[in-house]
This record gives sequence, C-alpha cells and structure tokens, in this order.
Amino acid sequence: MNTTDTTAGKPFAVVTGASSGIGLELAKQFGKNGYDVLVTAEDDELTGAAEQVREFGTRVDAVRADLATPEGVEKLADEVAGTGRPVAALALNAGVGAGGAFVGDTPLEDHLAVVDLNVRSTVHLAYRLLPPMVGRGAGRVLFTSSIAATAPGPYQSVYNASKAFVKSFGEALRDELKDTGVTVTTLMPGPTETEFFDRAGMRDTKVGAGSKDSAAVVAKQGYDALMAGKDHVVTASVKNKAMATAGNVLPDPAIAAQHRRMSEPGSAEE
Repeated sequence: MNTTDTTAGKPFAVVTGASSGIGLELAKQFGKNGYDVLVTAEDDELTGAAEQVREFGTRVDAVRADLATPEGVEKLADEVAGTGRPVAALALNAGVGAGGAFVGDTPLEDHLAVVDLNVRSTVHLAYRLLPPMVGRGAGRVLFTSSIAATAPGPYQSVYNASKAFVKSFGEALRDELKDTGVTVTTLMPGPTETEFFDRAGMRDTKVGAGSKDSAAVVAKQGYDALMAGKDHVVTASVKNKAMATAGNVLPDPAIAAQHRRMSEPGSAEE
C-alpha cells in the first residue's frame, strides 16, 4: 500500500475500479471534497491515478488487487480494516464488459469474468465492508450500475444482466438498511467516455463509436446524489434519461431489438 500523510479528522472513502474512467473521477470528487481516499484496481494505471487524487492535498492509499478473484476481494477488505479507519463512503464501481455474440463469438472466460467482477465481487466486498458501517450507524454506499440494467442486451447479454443485478441488489440493500443510518445510492450512467468500449471490444458498434458523456460529469452527479442520500441517479444527458424510461415501460422484445441495433458488431459502419 502506498500512502501520503493525512489531515486529522478527514472522513475516509473507498473507491474500487479507480485507475481510470468513472472510478478515478469519483476518487477525485472525494478528494476535492475533503475525504481521504483508498483507491483500488488491478492494473498499472492505479499508481498514476493515485497521484492525480493526491493533488487535492489528501491522503491516498493505493491498493493493487484483482477483485475478479475472491483472494483479491479479501486482500482489499483486509487492507481497509488495516487502516483502522471507519469507512464513511464506499463506492463499489469496479466493472468490466464483454461485447459480441454469446454463442460462437465471445469466449466463456470473458463472460465469466464479467460475472466475477460485476456481480460476485460486488456482493463479496459489500458483505465484508457494510457490517462495520451498519454497526456504527453511519455511512454512504454507491453502487455503479448502468442504464443497461433497464434493458435486455443482445451482444452484451451478460453485461446488461450483471448491471441489472447490481441495480436490484443496491435497491434491496437500501430498503434493508433504511433505519440503520447507512444510505445506498445506485449510479446509472449511459455510454461514458472511458476505456470500457476498448476493453469490451466494442469500438466497431454504434454505441462504441457514438457520442458519450464525460466521466467527470457522471462522477460529479453520482457524488452529489450519494451525498444527498438519493436512491439512484440516471446521469448526464437527456438521452440517457429517455433510454432509462423506455427500458422501464416498453416491452422487452422492443427494447432488445433497439439495443441490438446499437451493440451488434460492425453496426458502426451501417
């Protein structure tokens, strides 16, 4: 763990998937708003990300951990406990996607990696870090879901399903914890300018090649919703809000057909 000196009395936040994109911008939001921050990710970019957060004059603990494995989750949970500090805010943001046809295109291990990181690690880490927050009767939790949670996702079938799980999980925990002093907020961004589409192999799709929201704007709206104790926030553009609404009211076959036009490999050239 790499650290810098802290300022006494600062609250402590933990952000997963913080090496780039929305996670990094969330960590910056906490840093600029007076939090010390523990950032975690499994890649080499974490070191540079931690330095960016330190520019706000806050203490930053950087923990390299592969949260797609149970061992990585346990390592992170132990590191958090080892700080001896109460977690005031927890942003469970780490996630990955896999584009392409479920049958005959995307390897099984890619689909299972989505489940391991987006679903299993979210449950595992929440189970480890929430009890102390509930025991103190204070804390804020942010789950990063997606507007993809509202729609069946052809060519992103496992990813959309994983984000629907996160949305449902977060909403259920919010109700369970409503009298504990711990709030739960679900962040639901649309297409955002991050490394997601490159890593998911989706740059040749309409959604991958199209316009996207700023990760900084998404993170600011997520942070504000978290601080306000809101149940969820659909971030950034009017288009995203319209898509989320459509996903909740239109028949699933219609939504699936619409999603297919955006996510089918090669659709960017149509």
